[in-house]
Amino acid sequence: MDEHAWQLISTAPYDKDLELAVVENAHIHALVFRCRRSAAGWINAATGRRIDVHPTHWREWRDEN
Repeated sequence: MDEHAWQLISTAPYDKDLELAVVENAHIHALVFRCRRSAAGWINAATGRRIDVHPTHWREWRDEN
């Protein structure tokens, strides 16, 4: 399996830095900041603040993002 391939959001792990993909205006966009899945929802990994997103896919965050 390609570890940087997009995965279904339902399989996203908790407490790990991830890159998220969201659909906006019928276009797919990758968020430009690290995110983490928590019991309370999605958070910005750098700030710890909750973010209001509805991602469709995820992949591991790589430093070159």
